Amino acid sequence: MEVPLTTAEPSLATRLERLPGVGTARAERLARLGLMTVRDALMHFPRDYKDFSGAHRIADLAETEHASIAGTVTDVAARTTVHGRAMLTVTLDAAGGRLKAVWFNMPFMARRFERGMRVVLAGQPRPGRQGWEFAHPEVRWLTADEQAHTPEWLAVYPLAEGVQQSHVRLAVQAALDHSAGICPEALPPETLAEKGLLPIEQALREIHCPSTAEMIVAAHRRFVYQELLMLQLALRMHRGQQKRAHAAPAIAVDARLDARIRARFPFEFTPAQRKVCGEIAADLARPEPMNRLLQGDVGSGKTAVAIYSMLAAVATPVMPSALAGGGPGDTPAPPPDRYQAAIMAPTELLARQHFTGLERLLAGSGVEVQLLVGGQTAKQREKILTRIASGETDIVVGTQALVCGGARFHHLGLVVIDEQHRFGVLQRAVLQQGEAEPHTLVMTATPIPRTIAHAVYGDLDISVLDGQPPGRQPVATYRVTPAELDRWWEFFRGKLAAGRRGYVVVPAVEESKRDLASISSAFEELANGPLEAFRLGLVHGRLKPAAKAGIMEDFRGGRLDVLVATSVIEVGIDVPEATIMTILDAESFGLAQLHQLRGRVARGATRGICGAVTPSGDEPHPRVDAFVASCDGFELAEQDLRLRGPGDLVGTRQSGAPPLYLADLLRDGAVVAEARRDALATFEADPELADSKYDRLRKLVIDRWGEMLGLGQVG
Repeated sequence: MEVPLTTAEPSLATRLERLPGVGTARAERLARLGLMTVRDALMHFPRDYKDFSGAHRIADLAETEHASIAGTVTDVAARTTVHGRAMLTVTLDAAGGRLKAVWFNMPFMARRFERGMRVVLAGQPRPGRQGWEFAHPEVRWLTADEQAHTPEWLAVYPLAEGVQQSHVRLAVQAALDHSAGICPEALPPETLAEKGLLPIEQALREIHCPSTAEMIVAAHRRFVYQELLMLQLALRMHRGQQKRAHAAPAIAVDARLDARIRARFPFEFTPAQRKVCGEIAADLARPEPMNRLLQGDVGSGKTAVAIYSMLAAVATPVMPSALAGGGPGDTPAPPPDRYQAAIMAPTELLARQHFTGLERLLAGSGVEVQLLVGGQTAKQREKILTRIASGETDIVVGTQALVCGGARFHHLGLVVIDEQHRFGVLQRAVLQQGEAEPHTLVMTATPIPRTIAHAVYGDLDISVLDGQPPGRQPVATYRVTPAELDRWWEFFRGKLAAGRRGYVVVPAVEESKRDLASISSAFEELANGPLEAFRLGLVHGRLKPAAKAGIMEDFRGGRLDVLVATSVIEVGIDVPEATIMTILDAESFGLAQLHQLRGRVARGATRGICGAVTPSGDEPHPRVDAFVASCDGFELAEQDLRLRGPGDLVGTRQSGAPPLYLADLLRDGAVVAEARRDALATFEADPELADSKYDRLRKLVIDRWGEMLGLGQVG
């Protein structure tokens, strides 16, 4: 039963089933795409366009290049091939000669053509025996009075199973007709004029039903700019709200404290580390929350900077000691409370490594470090949580257990989040407790191009560690083909026999349909084959934490020669004696992930060696080739983005943020920078967006990003 059409005033919230021509059945299919209202349909932007102008001539055709050509049907022939397939051939008389269109196993198409009918074919032509042919072209049927060469671009939409292009096109057209004149303009008139942007209603019509190729570009620019401006405004709102709503402890790092902290490290800081520590110290000294992103390539010394920052926090008293004591002859006051620090790691393996390193570095200092991870018993956790709550624990190292395990701090002054893109935006704020907010330092070893960092981390200041510790050398990296594999294992054995330790990285835990090496079969083959003379350990994500930690400790202590592992070792594992690595089925890893894995053999003074094994020697493997060609993480990040797009790198999917409708952070880098500049200028002039000209824009920003960033209280 069809739902009766609405007689109410036009609204962007009108359900699609109430629009002429859509109905209940189509609306149910469209819901699979998340399209339920007029607004949803208008914001379901095309992913591509097809030229249906029919303006090409036969002389213009080129093999594999899209073309649209108008003509008159002169013959329609249906037959069955010798292989039993139904074949339909339609011959057209077109500008400059004749051509054919061919369909297989689509006999119903024959009923749609008649001699003398005028049509436009669109597709990729190919040379046939008797001239040009189109295989399964799209067809535009022309009416008697329709001009063939009227510009016509057909939108191609993202689909879901059971949803056809015709369903979406019909719904979008109905939504455009319904919404005529009611779409409110979000951008102020002066912005439209200054930027040369289309008004909202024209932009919506041109993006769905473009009149020319130039108007496609103009409509895209309008929506890309608006979307990125909204994102930048949301991030600025979030940052402003955090500063207004929360005070943070003022942690002063004077020359004496700086010297005391650095004396703890068994090495000199690099110039890049000193610069970044200075930026962090300036932030910590302010009574407003630091929100800083620390980017650095593999092995650039981010962990040392994080430890420096945490030691500055735990050395700072909550109240000046002069105020804590009494007058002469009074009982001496207890030592003042000091601020606490926490570091959150993405895996228990890395958390345990951070904990071990801190215990070793701070031995005899009086600084108490505790580990809080999911693998601990209830009794262990209760004891640790009690010491955290009382303030007896100075530094807490943990995983998600810090967020989910009910940790309550006495005076939390600083939170360090290691590998930010694995946590997401929302988790930055989870450890805020009470009225005061801790300073936050988030780190990533996956370099992010600056425009994308500004787009996604616009509420953070950005520091970059662009140097390497003295003596570090780039890892020698090779592509290993099947023909070279025996020689590679001989080379690998030679390095192990000389006293080095090594990794063999495998992409999958179990056998898969893709025939990737599984860790169990790889371990067995290596233990009974090329590495049978050596002591092998096995680590993957499904091992229990205690077992994983024990194997890592054996490897670190030299009781194992080779660690066979999945990408669980990708982040932060630090064994300086391990200097050679084999990555099996290397093409199945992402480029950034390959670079992270390679970083495990770049931890000491001895030059690391990495072999990336591919299943063939002849086929191109763009990621592996780029990996072999460069050890520069920032260069590889750019290449990775070109190969696969920003994807999860930007951290929005993990955080539950709404996806970007149209903007592409890589392609639209220049617009990101422009939108960021404009958002900053807007906030300098009107921090509350109180001017009535921003009413609609401000509402859209809060509707889109408010729940994720907590913007409901802004202004």
